This record gives sequence, C-alpha cells and structure tokens, in this order.
Amino acid sequence: MKNLKRQWKFIVVLIAGAVGLISQFALHSKSLFSIGNLQFPVHAIIIDIIGILMAISLLLEIFHDWKTGRYGVDILAVIAVVSTILIGDVWAEWMILVMMTGGETLEDYATGQANKELRALLDKTPRIANKLVDGKITEVKVDDLQVGDTVLIKPGQQVPVDGQIVKGTSSFDQSSLTGESVPVTKNPGDELMSGSVNGDVAVEMKVTKAAKDSEYQSIVALVKSSQAQPAKFVKMADRYAIPFTVISLIIGGVAWAVSGDATRFAEVMVVASPCPLLIAAPVALVSGMSSMSAHHIIVKSGPTLEKLARAKTFAFDKTGTLTENQLIVDQVVTDDKSFDQKELQSLAASVEQQSSHVIASSLVKATDKDLIHPVTNLKETTAQGVEGDVDGKHVKVGKLSFVAPGHEKLNVTSTAVYVSVDGKFAGYITLKDKMRPESPKTIERLRRQGAEDIMMLTGDHKQVAEKVAKEAGITDVRSELLPSQKIQAIKDVPKHLRPVVMTGDGVNDAPSLTAADVGIAMGAKGAKGATAASESADAVIMVNDISKVNDAVAISKHTMKVANIDVLTAIGVVIIIELIAFTGVIPAFWGAILQEVVDMITISLGLLAKTKPSDKQFGLEEK
Repeated sequence: MKNLKRQWKFIVVLIAGAVGLISQFALHSKSLFSIGNLQFPVHAIIIDIIGILMAISLLLEIFHDWKTGRYGVDILAVIAVVSTILIGDVWAEWMILVMMTGGETLEDYATGQANKELRALLDKTPRIANKLVDGKITEVKVDDLQVGDTVLIKPGQQVPVDGQIVKGTSSFDQSSLTGESVPVTKNPGDELMSGSVNGDVAVEMKVTKAAKDSEYQSIVALVKSSQAQPAKFVKMADRYAIPFTVISLIIGGVAWAVSGDATRFAEVMVVASPCPLLIAAPVALVSGMSSMSAHHIIVKSGPTLEKLARAKTFAFDKTGTLTENQLIVDQVVTDDKSFDQKELQSLAASVEQQSSHVIASSLVKATDKDLIHPVTNLKETTAQGVEGDVDGKHVKVGKLSFVAPGHEKLNVTSTAVYVSVDGKFAGYITLKDKMRPESPKTIERLRRQGAEDIMMLTGDHKQVAEKVAKEAGITDVRSELLPSQKIQAIKDVPKHLRPVVMTGDGVNDAPSLTAADVGIAMGAKGAKGATAASESADAVIMVNDISKVNDAVAISKHTMKVANIDVLTAIGVVIIIELIAFTGVIPAFWGAILQEVVDMITISLGLLAKTKPSDKQFGLEEK
C-alpha cells in the first residue's frame, strides 16, 4: 500500500507539471492574484498546491521516523520545496518534486515482489481431508476436522493435520518439515505431522490436533510472526543524512546572515535538495539487482544487497541445501567371506529394483546396470523389506529385524539396509545424503569474503549432521532442530556477528529465512518446499547451485562499493555547488538545473554496479 502511494505521488507530480506547462505556454495563463512581488498564475497555483501537499506528507513521515529513532534526508527536501514556494520559483520547485518522488518510485520498483512472501506457503496448506465415517469416505475441509476424527491418508497425499496412526504402516517423507533426508516408517501408535507426505500404503489416522494447532499451520504462523517483527536496519543514504543536512543548513544560514537576503538561503537550499542522495543508492541497487538476475539470483529488495554486503554470519540448512537430497552408497560391509562387496551390492540392488522406496531407488541408481540381475518370487513386506530369488539365491533386504533376527545389537548409526542370503546374515549397505560438489568450496570462499561464523541448522540426526558438516568444512553444527529452534538460533547470534544470512530450501526453512536478516532460498524448480521457501526469502537462487551464495555476496559488496562512491561523490559535488550558490551567482532555477546535472552524474555512476565484481569480492583470491 505504501509503494502504491509513492507511485501515485510521482504520477501526480508529473501530471501537475504537464498541466502547468499547458497552462503557461499553450493557454498563456494569467496571474489570478499577487502577493507583493510574487505573481500566482494558474500553473504556479497547481504546482504550489502539489508542493505544499507533498511537503506536509513528508513532514508526517519525518515525524513518524523521528519517533522510531530514524533520521533521513527528507527534511532538506521539505526545506527546498518550501524555499522555492516562498521565492516563487515554480519550475525549480517542480524539478525538486520530480526527483524526490521519482527516487522513491525507483526504490519501490526494486522491492516490487516483497509483499508476496506468504502466498505460496498458504496456497500449499492442506485444505481437504478424507474423513472416515462408519467406514465411508467423506471429503471435508481440514478446518472442520475435530480431535478424535478418523482420517484416511492415501499414498502420495499430505497429512492434513497432526494425528496418530490407528491402522496401517507406511513411510512418510518429512524432509521439507524436519530436514530428515530419508523417509520415516510410521506404525500404528506413531505420531504424524501435518505437511508430511505419505508413501506407498494408505493409512488411517486419528486426529490429535485441530488444523490451527498442527505442525504445518504452526510453521505458517511462525513466518507471519517473523515478518511482523523484522530486524531494524538503517539504509545507507540515511547514514549520511545528518552530516549532510547540518552542513547544508549551515551554508544556507551563513549565506542568509551575510547577505541579509532570505532568497540567498532559498537558493542554497534548492541546490542542497537531497535528490542526488535519494537517487544514488536506488540506481546502484537496481543495477546490482539486475546483475544478480544475470547470475540467476532474484533479489526482492534493495536493502537485501546492503545487508548481504555487510553479512558476518552465514547459516545453512543441510538437506537439499548443502546436500542434494539424494542418497548415495557410502559403505558396503560384508559379514560373510562368501561374498565380496561388489556381489553383496549386486544381490541387494537386484532385489530392490522394483521398489519405489527412496532407499531402494537410490541403491539401484548407485549400482552398475550390469550388476543388476533378474529377480523371481519377489515379495514385499510393508515397512520391513523385500525378498526374492536372484541367481539361485534367496535374498532378503530391509530392516535388520526382518533380514536377520538375532542381530539387533549391531550398532549402525547411518542410514542402512541389511542383507541376508539363504537365511544367513551377509552384511549391510550404508547410504548418505550426497554432498553438493560445490558446497565445500562455497564455505571456503565465504570465509575469504569476510564471513566470521558459518553454521549448519538442521532437523536431521546429530551423527548425520556432523558427518555432512565435516565434509563441508563447517564446525558450528546445530542438529535435531524444530523450525522454532532454528529461529531462536538465528535470534541468538550476537550483534557484533550480524547481519545473519540463512540459506535453505524446505517448508521448514521458511520461518528461519524470514527471521534472518537475509533469507536465501534454493528455489530451483521442482525442489520440495522450494516455493514456500522462495516466497519467504529475500533472495532466491534459481539454479541448483549453492555457490551462487558467493556470487550474491560478491555482487552485493561491489554494488555497495559503487553506491557509497556514488553517494559521496554526489554529496561532494552538491556541497561545492552550495558554496557557489552562497555567493548569490546561481538563481534558484539554475540551481535546480545544476541539480539535474548532478543527478545525471549520479545515475551514470550508479550504473557501474552492473560491472563485474573483482576476484577478491568473489572470494577467489587468498586473503
């Protein structure tokens, strides 16, 4: 709504100028009245009315900002507008209004997508459930489910609300909620979280929590809560506001005192208009955002680049972010000298080749096709494993209790499938979440780019998390975290290690992406939970490459370097012109024209943000 209001201001100013031009030159407007030496023709009245309204609007915004402890350059804009009204320089006044509202509109253009954070997350919330009444299925709204109702969850469906299985056994994909890379088998009596996805077998569930209290809906509420309490951040231009305002007022005041003419103060204030200061950062930021797009990174707002450039702490989700959310074979351990590792994997993959379970499909994919043989007498025991005959051998693959009862004391902490051949325990195969090949290099480059702390925040198990972290080069590991605990970990980062950048990809990451100073989503098409994460983030990586985080940091640093040079150059040039106006040789109108020249210089410098950052900014050079 605020953005729309600013756009309308800019449009109204442009219309007022057009009407004023037509009135003055086409219709040869006459003065309606005069005060002393000041004449008030139609075009002057139109522009003065707009100027007064804009000044009042700015004053209200300034008062609101002062109450929140923020001080900007808007006070100079008000003084410049009022000064031109008082000396009767209508077109100088109009130029100030154009640059003032135009700078705001340009800044708003850079944040055009910022109000869509929750749309996809809310759209994906489960809405319909299959309620069982006397053995019959009735479709009802999820919000109408009551605690104690029985719900049928079909294969591939989302769990609508939190509940407890009363009939059936199936595996459930909770990766987008908890970060666990492997589906979890759920039996009667086990709890189910809303938002998790059922595997291959239909189950019946008793509702234990109403929709508003369930896990998925709680995540949505966390996102809303995090958005309602954004981190305080001072924009770059505002950091220069107070000294620039003080210097300009001193020059104008001294000019008035020395000359004894209030017009001299007005002339200084016209050239002191903060238009170049207001437009310098937005132009550079829009250029930087354009450069981001060229690198397949979508940034939703200019301040995101400012915070990224100064970021000191980087937090990463594990599954789907540092890893590919794809299992690969880690170890093949044999327990029978009759089989070597290659043969054991061949037998296991052959039996698993017709299973759709993620572990089975990962094992088959990791095995050479020439080693996968036909299987006969195939039989699957739900949530336990499969068995069949391969090359005359009866092979069982699955849980240890199914494959080799009596070996339950075997302690394997990784994700594993166990194998027996002809009734004898033959060994096991462990699998791990596949590390993105670019992850270790990304972490190393972030440290070169100035990162002081890098941590992993994941809902996965401690042993798995620590193994991945070690491979990635991360020492600060927080595992088995719920979404709310991820948010707390971000909030607990001390002030001297901020801003904090969080990178994630799943639904469970959405609240922490919103809570961080900068949230970056791995938004590649088709990724689980990517849409919800993307809509909750400040920046979205559109390709499946985490090293784009390095690119985002490099482009942000380069953009802010250009923006700072641009702002300081604008301030320096404006102060020089103010000193010239101090002598009285620059009338207000020509002061406004000179302002436009400074604006063009400012815009040209700001466009340099589209140039390529240095290798050092990319983290490619040793410190």
